Amino acid sequence: MNISKRTLMITKITLMTAFLIVASYIVIPMPFAVASISLQTLAVNLIALLLSPLEAGISIVVYILLCAAGVPVANGGKGGLTYLLGPTGGFFIGFLVAVVLISLLKGKMYSIPRYLLTTIGIGIPVMYLFAMIWMVAVTGLPLKAAFLTGCAPFLPLDAVKCVVASLMARPLVKVMNQYEQNKGITKETI
Repeated sequence: MNISKRTLMITKITLMTAFLIVASYIVIPMPFAVASISLQTLAVNLIALLLSPLEAGISIVVYILLCAAGVPVANGGKGGLTYLLGPTGGFFIGFLVAVVLISLLKGKMYSIPRYLLTTIGIGIPVMYLFAMIWMVAVTGLPLKAAFLTGCAPFLPLDAVKCVVASLMARPLVKVMNQYEQNKGITKETI
């Protein structure tokens, strides 16, 4: 089976955007925080680890545009400009910047230490930085309060999601590499 590079790129972007949307629906509300726990961070990290910087960026831009258009793709099925520009809107910018940085810095070959370093050491701080700055600008909260309500409760679980994404990436990278070489899936791949 011969798959064109363009078709493969569009397929990867579409699948990863769909995965992010599904992950956004899996939420646990937190009464003391402005956001809910979701699997978005897992999906964002996996997008960065599996796709090129351009593909990862496009995936997040498509997700943001769908949300802006009012499609219920965001946390818990929310959407629209009001949500996008609300107190948690900074996460969307953080997702975009983080996926590009993680994808650029992950290296060409699978490496669990490098994947963990880029997701936990770069991705999470970038996402939270944009989230806090945005929250301060939109709500007028002091920086410390923005951190305590919008970031701190999520840090431990987000670190776990980075580990899970880094572990999930290994078999998925193998499968994606097979398709990029137009070999398809074989028993050895799985």
